[in-house]
Amino acid sequence: MVQEKNDGIDKDMVPLSSQQNRPALSWDLKIKKRRITVPPCLGKYRPVVGQCCHQCTPDSLRKRFGQNSLLGFHNILRVNETQTRYRGWLVRRVCCALFVRGCKVYASPATNRLERVCQSNRVKDVLAAEHTAPEGQDRQGPLKLLSPFLPTIKTCISPGLLRFVGWVMLKMFSSLFGSIQVNLNHLPDLHRVSQEGSLLVYVYVRQSVVDCALIPLVLFCHNLRVPYTVCPLQVYSSPLRSILQKVGVILLPPSASTEQEAEADRLYSPVMTSLVRELLHEGQAISVGVSPESGQGGQWLARIRQLIKEGHVPDVCVVPVGISYDCLPKTNIQVGLRTVFQWLLSFLWRRPEGCVRIHLSQPFSLKELCGSGRCRVDEWLPLQDLLLPVILYNRSNTVFGRRRMLWLLTSSHYASELDELTPTERDLSVAIILHLIFSATSCKAVMSTSLVSSLLLYKHHKGVSTSVLCRDVAWLTEELLFRNKDVGFGGSLPEVVHYSLSLLAPHLVIGAVPSRKDPFIVPRPSLAASLHLALQAQIVTHTFISEAVGACAVSSMLCEVAVSGVRSGLRNDGAEVRGDPDFDVALCQSELTERALQLCHLLPPGFMPPCQSSQSFALDAIDSLVRCGILIMEEIPRDVPICDFWKREGTMTWTTSDDPYHSDSDCDEQDLRSYKISQPSLCPEMLFFLCSMLAGHLRALCWSTTGLDLIDSPLPETEFVAQIHSHLCDTAKKKKAHYESCSEEAVHTAVRTLIDLGVISEERQNDGVFLGVSPLFQSAENRQKLQRFIKQFL
Repeated sequence: MVQEKNDGIDKDMVPLSSQQNRPALSWDLKIKKRRITVPPCLGKYRPVVGQCCHQCTPDSLRKRFGQNSLLGFHNILRVNETQTRYRGWLVRRVCCALFVRGCKVYASPATNRLERVCQSNRVKDVLAAEHTAPEGQDRQGPLKLLSPFLPTIKTCISPGLLRFVGWVMLKMFSSLFGSIQVNLNHLPDLHRVSQEGSLLVYVYVRQSVVDCALIPLVLFCHNLRVPYTVCPLQVYSSPLRSILQKVGVILLPPSASTEQEAEADRLYSPVMTSLVRELLHEGQAISVGVSPESGQGGQWLARIRQLIKEGHVPDVCVVPVGISYDCLPKTNIQVGLRTVFQWLLSFLWRRPEGCVRIHLSQPFSLKELCGSGRCRVDEWLPLQDLLLPVILYNRSNTVFGRRRMLWLLTSSHYASELDELTPTERDLSVAIILHLIFSATSCKAVMSTSLVSSLLLYKHHKGVSTSVLCRDVAWLTEELLFRNKDVGFGGSLPEVVHYSLSLLAPHLVIGAVPSRKDPFIVPRPSLAASLHLALQAQIVTHTFISEAVGACAVSSMLCEVAVSGVRSGLRNDGAEVRGDPDFDVALCQSELTERALQLCHLLPPGFMPPCQSSQSFALDAIDSLVRCGILIMEEIPRDVPICDFWKREGTMTWTTSDDPYHSDSDCDEQDLRSYKISQPSLCPEMLFFLCSMLAGHLRALCWSTTGLDLIDSPLPETEFVAQIHSHLCDTAKKKKAHYESCSEEAVHTAVRTLIDLGVISEERQNDGVFLGVSPLFQSAENRQKLQRFIKQFL
């Protein structure tokens, strides 16, 4: 395969309007003649992303080959005759078909797989419990119970059909996207690991059903083994199900519309665990998507870990995959043959919009991550133990620990296979899921639409001119690159901004007034627009999460100081102070770190590094504000300096030099460091920008607490969440703002946090899960205390 190499920068990565064939906007960017370039990397070197965790998997990190190689990117949609063995005019017309025909395919027949699954001890035990027919009668009864799972067990990969589907997908994605860029830096590692016979498991964060198709297509185009892909959607068309199951797609049973319904079946989990075991025994690769909001998909990773622990599988190499979209494609949850044909026909008259950037991370050993003991699972505590003493009783001695998130594994999986696990082992399974979610999110590139969306939503929600927006785009790009974050764009500043605004145009109000030199841009005040911008800006929030937590902690203390009267307009003698008084407030380090620690416990899963303690993350959050110039660290003056040993009180005492517990420095004394705002006149804008990144999540928590007044009795989980969602939408419509707090993901995350806090009681019955207000928070006073605790960070 011929690949262009130009210092790691491919020409297709620059999203110019001429390359995308987009319809031009009705206005032009009127910027000064000086053309500022937005660099896609620092100098000639692109940020290195996708490396193994140096703390949890150091052995896998040392095995990496070619650490200094920068292979650049490859656009898999740009297929030409150089990627075939032939040349000529006719070859250029059919080069895509010739390329697909020449790709290497690893056949995967499902020979005797059904028998091996039925012989599994897991399946035998469940079938014996379900089937109670007398001995000698209806011997086919156990097999009848497995009939809904037979097509899934017989899922295979047909080489001919896979090549045809690959050709169709290349043509389809050419009409959907402008380009699909693949980072080539870790592909040699994947080829090496695959040739060694290691088992590969690809893990990604679910965004769209397109994710399930992109990963197999990328691996197919680079001659890697196409994985068996776990698809979370329900496909009702029998012909379509048959085609997908012959290209390695593991679908839900026809009787279940969602994964939760499938996991509720007692047979589903044992059969799927046995199926995964047989696939790994055959040497197949697996692709799994995980949802941070609901935890769906994590049970597949728990099954693989369970097989490694039991010795059925020696080890697997996990590959986190980061997928970034300029414009996230919309997909239907219920897929049928008619909807697929309508979707394919729509490509005939639509033009490609946006690009996709895919990062395949360095593979690492799951056995090393589980058995080394380096993955932190100590001090995992329920959220009630961590925050309720602070919320209800205002205790300053906060319990230091890490929030336990057992809901990332479904309860049915616990009931069927994880009963014998200790709490530490359950925490380890959750820690592995969190680690993979964080790794897959960290290696995602920041696209230009994500950068512009974050600026419009968090910094310029009241509108901004294009010249100011271009200045902020250049500034924020540099900040992202300094944080070792890859960006999926590059080129001149006007072209990058114009490209982003053209994709975001349906969600913006763009006005060009003759009296103004440049157009004015305002986010459209609607629910759909705010949700789209918030979804695009999530990756920027993930990058600045340390600064955002630290900024919210500083804002909390500043608001408390302001309420106490420090910024009052009167002097001590009662005279009025004209103008803006000097804002010179010292923020105690211990209290500031404690506020940041409290906020860490409220973060959604996937934001904090799972191998770092909460205390360390809170300290880093404060230090990050010092590095970016918001805070200045200083020491409270003392009567006698620490280093002045001769002026201490009393006489000087001598000790033996070999005393290991003696030190000339007063380390045992209390740390008296504090922080001050570096530039009070310029600091609020940056503080508000960082605080706004977490405001949507915190506001959803606060509004959900208010909505508990409208719920009288325990309700089924779906109905309970629907009522909370309706309340959030009604509140945003009344305020005509903050629509980003009304997304379904924000509602699910807020409800789950309130359950972990003990605000909402969770009761499991035969009919399902019922939610209601706990007795402790039926008191209006306790709910007000919770709201005040959350509002302090807003």
